[in-house]
Amino acid sequence: MCCGLLSVLVVIHWHPLLGVDGDISRTTHRWAVRDHVLTHVFRVLTDWAWDPLTMRLVAAVAVVWLVWRYAAWWTALWLAATVAVAGVVQQTVKDAVGRPRPVWPDPVDSAHYAAFPSGHAMTATVVCGLLLWLLRRFGAGRGRWRTAVGAAVVSVVGVGVTRVWLGVHWPSDVLGGWLFGALLVILAVVVHEWSDRRHSPGTPVGGPG
Repeated sequence: MCCGLLSVLVVIHWHPLLGVDGDISRTTHRWAVRDHVLTHVFRVLTDWAWDPLTMRLVAAVAVVWLVWRYAAWWTALWLAATVAVAGVVQQTVKDAVGRPRPVWPDPVDSAHYAAFPSGHAMTATVVCGLLLWLLRRFGAGRGRWRTAVGAAVVSVVGVGVTRVWLGVHWPSDVLGGWLFGALLVILAVVVHEWSDRRHSPGTPVGGPG
């Protein structure tokens, strides 16, 4: 798996990866120090719009909506559980890899815990990926679907850019967050579809047919 290979490369301090990380990070940090306005905008986006807590609140709203609108208890539980598992996996990998964050003499932001993988990037990928799958499953119209895809792409890519720009993550941390998040989404969808087939062949569980 790509996320496993990337994790190994980070753990063994593979020089080509570290070199690319360093080159990109040093360049973006110089830009961040010089462009105060854009850096402030990125801090607002990363701390409020795309913060993991915000993403989890969005997922929580979706859970309530699934129960209230469709009485889709199993799907609501599946969504909540997947987001919770993502948090556990994220912190477990951080603790196992123990990668230090970038350190700058003139930082523009700060963050806690180990660097790899990026929790912001991973949480955004998981929540956006699951919500897109649910929209498709529940028959979202073309306009709503395109809007959702656009918002998801901007959020997932945007949060990764902000974390590197603000100097709190290496680029490979963000890539790791995206890969781990995508893997969890795929596994979660497989579990849900397997449950559909197992409990009610021909009729989706926790949602309209």
